[in-house]
Amino acid sequence: MLEQARELRRRLGQTVRLILDDRADLAVASGFDGVHVGQDDLSPDAARKVIGNNLWLGVSTHNPEQLKEADQTSADYLAIGPVFLTASKKKPDPVVGLEGVRRARQHTRKPLVAIGGITRLNCRAVIEAGADSVAVISDLVPEPRKSAEEFLRILG
Repeated sequence: MLEQARELRRRLGQTVRLILDDRADLAVASGFDGVHVGQDDLSPDAARKVIGNNLWLGVSTHNPEQLKEADQTSADYLAIGPVFLTASKKKPDPVVGLEGVRRARQHTRKPLVAIGGITRLNCRAVIEAGADSVAVISDLVPEPRKSAEEFLRILG
């Protein structure tokens, strides 16, 4: 994983910000720009100790209580979801819907990333509900370049 992360950083240079999921140690070792931790991963405080103050820290949340708790940490951004049904996780948390995004927005001033079942058809509604950005997996898989261009057009 470290070898692949370093190769990705080498190929992309500094043209994009790279955030590694779950592994604060590998984020530092590979020269990534940050780490994202979930509820069952390294705590935000422990991750911050590993990455220091210069790298980004993101935290996944799935309900208002988790979001309020994560908001009190040194996280730079918070994720909320799954917003819609998702096939990317074997055991996804309960869907929060657009109302969950609206509630999350009320509980934090930090950048809010919506995740889970985000597609080109629903991404605009997610932003309108209060998310600052969206995380996308499945809708990029069939035709990554075409899908990414469409997302940028829709959200631009």
